[in-house]
Amino acid sequence: MAENGGRWRAHWAELFDEVVTTGLCTGCAGCVVACPHDVLGYKDTEGVYRPFHLEEECGPGGCGHGERGCTSCTRACPRFRTWEPDADNHLFGRTRRPEEMEGISKDIILARATDTELHERGQDGGLVSAMLLWALDHGYIDAALVSYLEGDGTSWKAVPGVARTREEILGSSGSRYTYSANTMAYGDAVEGGAEKIALVGMGCQSSVPPVVAMRKAGKVARRFALNIGLLCSKTFDDAIYEELFEAKYGIKKQDMAKTNIKGVFQIWMKNGDYHEIPLKECHAWTREGCKLCPDFAAEHADISTGGIGAFNDWTLTIVRTDLGREIIVKMLQDGTIEGRPGDDDPGAIALLRKLSIVSRRRWPDSAIPEPKLGVPKKAKAQPAVT
Repeated sequence: MAENGGRWRAHWAELFDEVVTTGLCTGCAGCVVACPHDVLGYKDTEGVYRPFHLEEECGPGGCGHGERGCTSCTRACPRFRTWEPDADNHLFGRTRRPEEMEGISKDIILARATDTELHERGQDGGLVSAMLLWALDHGYIDAALVSYLEGDGTSWKAVPGVARTREEILGSSGSRYTYSANTMAYGDAVEGGAEKIALVGMGCQSSVPPVVAMRKAGKVARRFALNIGLLCSKTFDDAIYEELFEAKYGIKKQDMAKTNIKGVFQIWMKNGDYHEIPLKECHAWTREGCKLCPDFAAEHADISTGGIGAFNDWTLTIVRTDLGREIIVKMLQDGTIEGRPGDDDPGAIALLRKLSIVSRRRWPDSAIPEPKLGVPKKAKAQPAVT
């Protein structure tokens, strides 16, 4: 593939100027994982969540390898230049139509695991855990890039990791609403001998596999065998635990057992207590990398999943690719999951579209136009009647 009709020449200098420093960078770490020279690092503290160059002689925006022709980082970035049409064309052979606000899909269903343990320990029906286990058992994957809670879990810091067994998959279950660049576990998976890797991540991460494949960003793409996306409006900075939950509500993170978002930030405590925090109070801790992200629906995954809608123990499931349909159909046939039509919850479908539009409106007019294609303008507020 060529950039701007000629040879692809863009490297770290362009990525730094156009993405990392402009607010487009989501912190997905695709560039770090794809770098063949190991000169890109990743900072996930102090609210940063961004790549940086490890070699200081060229300055933060310079790269000697890039000047000598290495372009892997820009090829791997799912926010660099024509990322959305590139990923669309690779996965679907066409670009998104204006009405496809939630991205291109084949089917939308409601699904949940039939395994009682997965159902109880997982989020909204345990579907993602069930898919990973099924894919492991049937040879589709031999490892998965997921997130865990750091250490004993009491810090509630989400960190990337590799799951290869049932217990490791169960250990990664549940939702965290702070950020983990799950792609960063890729190296550990490869070192452990993985050849067929599943990625579980939000839209910013699930666009990485098709982008690196379309743009031929080195050897990384060939090992991605399954791409499971998580619906995501935003994530929050880790500071929200101390600065809001504890400071205002006396909720200590070491005493928390489970979290969810269903119109409010829900928190269950180890002692059985339950709290609800209004989402409007959480907005001040929105992670910087989420503020311009247009992808609520993980539009470039094989299967996108999320716990929105009326049924708390069912997962809204968007089947996007042939591989995604093959896996879901086989899981339904063998009883690993049970399903029902998405139309059983029309409110969930409407909310999917609404939140997809909200996210697409964030995308700046200064960048490529495709993410905003078809997005309706906001209705003007009517003057109050006196």
